[in-house]
Amino acid sequence: MSTRAEQRERTRTTLLRESRRLFAGQGYAAVGLAEIVAAAGVTKGALYHHFAGKAELFRAVLDQVQQEVAERVVAAADAEKEPWDQLVAGCQAFLTASTDPLLQRIMLVDGPAVLGWTQWRQLDTDNSARHLREALTGLVELGVITRQPVEPLTHLLSGAMNEAALWLAAAGGPRDLADTQAALARLLDSLRA
Repeated sequence: MSTRAEQRERTRTTLLRESRRLFAGQGYAAVGLAEIVAAAGVTKGALYHHFAGKAELFRAVLDQVQQEVAERVVAAADAEKEPWDQLVAGCQAFLTASTDPLLQRIMLVDGPAVLGWTQWRQLDTDNSARHLREALTGLVELGVITRQPVEPLTHLLSGAMNEAALWLAAAGGPRDLADTQAALARLLDSLRA
């Protein structure tokens, strides 16, 4: 990589890091471009070289956050040996990750508001739903889950978990995560053949 390309990548990485910190701490609406470029130590021109504006920068931050949540889900699932346990661990890891205050504001509060529901859901599908679909497909093929179309089941479970995560972000108290995880475990158990 050339020195110029390395510098561009460092600038982009710094913009993402500082924007993420500011968005998580203050929320999208409260953060201005001047604050972002000051925190990153770059000019507005450098920001506009990488992103068309604040909304595009936020979308890149949200995509990064959703990828990290997906990685946590996959890591939790991969730690289990049995396919059923992998599904349960991955789903529980999603709920746990979604209660992280540094992720909540970006992923669950500002994400749908800034990007709109359709774009927010597409990012979620790109980063998480495909893992859920793969797990469910494998469990149906193994006969662990009753044979059924996987696509609607994926959307139903993804929707239920996203709604639970949104609820936890808005009103979650100290017991709410444990209660939500217990309810999710019962819901998943009902799918077993």
